[in-house]
Amino acid sequence: MARLNEDAQWIILMGFLVSFSLFFLAMVINQSTVVGQTTSESVIEFPKNDIRDMRGAIIQSAEFSDGEIVREDISVLSLARKNSVVNYSTFHDINHTFIDIHYNNGVTEYNENWTSL
Repeated sequence: MARLNEDAQWIILMGFLVSFSLFFLAMVINQSTVVGQTTSESVIEFPKNDIRDMRGAIIQSAEFSDGEIVREDISVLSLARKNSVVNYSTFHDINHTFIDIHYNNGVTEYNENWTSL
């Protein structure tokens, strides 16, 4: 650049600045589309209805006296049909029933402590 005149040096310098700013803007736009895509995919993949169905079955089974067989059936069915691991434990007090529910399908993990009055 020593042999170029001062106007040519400014033109080359402005060319570098424009190219670097375009590169930077392209990187920012690329990252924003990736973040938006993964966020929308995670909303779509959230198994809301599966969790509701599983939760309802567990709460209904809490009143059965033979809870161990029902617990095994729910675990086996959820693993076979929905590819999800479901574990829960129940504790009966004098006036209350406490249920700890755990759901995991590899993408979503859900834990709940349910108490009946």
